[in-house]
Amino acid sequence: MIELRHVSKEFDDVTPLKDVSVTINDGDVISVIGPSGTGKSTLLRCINMLSAPTSGQIIVDGEDITEKGYDLNSVRKKMGMVFQSFNLFGHMTVLENIMQPQITLLGRSRQEAYDKAMELLNTVGLYSKAMSYPDELSGGQQQRVAIARALGMDPEIILFDEPTSALDPSMIGEVQSVIRMLAKTGRTMMIVTHEMDFARKISNRVLFMADGGIYEEGTPKQIFEQPKREKTKRFIRRLTSLSYHIKDEEFDFEAMYDELQLYAEKLLIENERISKLQLCFEEITLNNILDRDEERDVLVGIDYSEKNDILVLKIRYKGEHFDLHETGNSLFDDVLEEKTTILEDEIFPAEEPSAENPFAAYNNKITISFKWEEA
Repeated sequence: MIELRHVSKEFDDVTPLKDVSVTINDGDVISVIGPSGTGKSTLLRCINMLSAPTSGQIIVDGEDITEKGYDLNSVRKKMGMVFQSFNLFGHMTVLENIMQPQITLLGRSRQEAYDKAMELLNTVGLYSKAMSYPDELSGGQQQRVAIARALGMDPEIILFDEPTSALDPSMIGEVQSVIRMLAKTGRTMMIVTHEMDFARKISNRVLFMADGGIYEEGTPKQIFEQPKREKTKRFIRRLTSLSYHIKDEEFDFEAMYDELQLYAEKLLIENERISKLQLCFEEITLNNILDRDEERDVLVGIDYSEKNDILVLKIRYKGEHFDLHETGNSLFDDVLEEKTTILEDEIFPAEEPSAENPFAAYNNKITISFKWEEA
């Protein structure tokens, strides 16, 4: 359906796209992921010519839409665009926002546009909000209206530019559910997103962007579970892992806890498990390892496996080993005794660290895995 051939985009101080080539097939649902500033949104804006490429070709249904004089309105009728900031007209009702593009660009009668708009509002669950104005709606509702507006143009492909990034966590699910529904209709879709679980479940292809282009692409399983290239591996690892090096009392524990809370929200980890992990971290690290007179040097890692639904706390420390079961903290003891908690307490011979083994001096390792048991 769409082919990009050696597309580049340059601005005065940055070149977000460098020699990008990719084919989008009819019926593809493609998620575009990667660190901020790697050209993901620029890629979408080039595809529908909101931002013309500096060089290269974009072929849509066999026609080069980058040719001088090409009728861009004709190609934009084929492509719906959903922005992160909704872009609804505040002086128009929800109904008018969906009707107006159909009347202006497609030449539909008011009755035809009305019928189509009401049908789409019913599809996105907002039939009763037809006469409301955008500022009377929640962010999630406004984004659903924006999706209905894009669908009103009967597009062959829909481009989503981080459709949930401006929403509160409580509203993300309602927008994602609409996009999931659309994905099942066989529509061609391209979605720039930071929601990795969403990307994994909805897509048949994932593009990872870095270094000004498509650094690696594959199926969700290949990208999220078996990435081949180093930057992809690092990016995926950071999505589900946190790591800390605690060397003195000046370490910012409050910032760590804030990051842990955001981590839990992003990965939909239950508060109960996070609370248990935090209790174990504090009892082991703050009340024992760092409370001793020895050198303070602790490595902490937190990992979550969505596939196995296991949250893991890893702690490595130097010096004398201490018995976890002699802390005197009954709440900590109760957590360790739960059948959903798995403890591994290992001791290694202390060695000089090397390039091959920088952790050799950390002769003690504690690993606690927290499973989830449905009530």
